[in-house]
Amino acid sequence: MRSLHQFLVKPKGERYNNTKNVDGKSFIINSENQNHEYVNRVGIVISTPSMHNSSILPGAEVILHHNVFRRWSDVNGNDKNSKAYFDKDKYIVSPDQIFLFKNINQEEWKPMDGFCFVQPLLYEDEFSKEKEHPDRGVIVYTDGTFDKDEIVGYTPFSQYEFIVDNQRLFRVYNKFITIKYGHKGNKETYNPSWAQSS
Repeated sequence: MRSLHQFLVKPKGERYNNTKNVDGKSFIINSENQNHEYVNRVGIVISTPSMHNSSILPGAEVILHHNVFRRWSDVNGNDKNSKAYFDKDKYIVSPDQIFLFKNINQEEWKPMDGFCFVQPLLYEDEFSKEKEHPDRGVIVYTDGTFDKDEIVGYTPFSQYEFIVDNQRLFRVYNKFITIKYGHKGNKETYNPSWAQSS
């Protein structure tokens, strides 16, 4: 089954990433279905749109918008599925809800056009309590607009957090990158321990 304009996607694993394994025991760390931080954002493509040529192929892993698999409660407290819900573990996803993809046998993630993913830099000011540099990072995944390992600055509040392969990365629209500082060199990136154990 193929849609004309949308992808058909299933979650990779569960709809929510709200459990942690500690010493072989599973703990629920969040029970709110409305908290977007614990919604699974990784899916597997079942089928691609028939009216569009896409680089994304069936079987690809995709990093999605947090509302795709999300559940919510209406004003009466009834649980509802997202608008993307189709049937059982199948969701209809528009192309603008996919930010990053990796086809089968593809080694590296590839952003959709218009996006890059950056990792924040460790803040070097010894007198600051901040651990990461605000609004500056290293390009990890690029659509080709910027170079990988290039240090860039972006406008405040233009980044959105994702965990990709145990790395905390920010999705940034290319149009919000305002300055290029050159290549990484000996600059150190910041990846908190909680991201590495996700």
